[in-house]
Amino acid sequence: MTDYDVLRVFCAANGGYGTELGVVRDGSVMPGHDERQALAEKLGFGETVFVDDPERGVIDVYAPSARLPFAAHSCVGAAWLLDVPELVTPAGVVGARQDGEFSWIEARPEWSGPGVLRQYATAAEVDDLPVPPPAAPGACSGQRGRVYAWAWEDEAAGRVRARGFPGRDDGDEEDEATGDAALLLTARLGRALNIAQGAGAQILTAPQPQGWVELGGRVLLER
Repeated sequence: MTDYDVLRVFCAANGGYGTELGVVRDGSVMPGHDERQALAEKLGFGETVFVDDPERGVIDVYAPSARLPFAAHSCVGAAWLLDVPELVTPAGVVGARQDGEFSWIEARPEWSGPGVLRQYATAAEVDDLPVPPPAAPGACSGQRGRVYAWAWEDEAAGRVRARGFPGRDDGDEEDEATGDAALLLTARLGRALNIAQGAGAQILTAPQPQGWVELGGRVLLER
């Protein structure tokens, strides 16, 4: 079995919660697309990162069913693990930095995949939402079922309550943390956000000049 690390990304202040991420530090042991895809499917994490050049920050990200040009959750975790000033992804170069307990990346919201940002009046409404059914096969990109439900907890302070529903028919009904959607929401609102998602994940964001967005969270090495 190929060696890999397991990180938890976007943890709470107490180190709990967050979303698991698999990282193969030596991508050269598994260079082919098909074998990487097979491992990502076997491991079953939402995303698995293959590090192709740790010094330059070159990474390759796979979901269980597809290769991803960019994934915010993976980049935050890889930036923390590699401790490099940037990451090189197929979508583009991602800025990276460490700031105390938070790992930060700077990326473009348009690199995120399609999805629906759906605002609700109160955080309680978001908490009470049922899981929506998965989208029908062949649905257009805006109807693929990936929904990011959110509401202000404290608008003046930029505090948001959110839940992410991937809309896949694979048993994974809800995302604990959705970095890509947080990028999209920050770009739409044009302000820094402190997002509480899922059971206890925390995501921080801040808009940057020329359409970039910074996104940060805590990362822990699980094993």
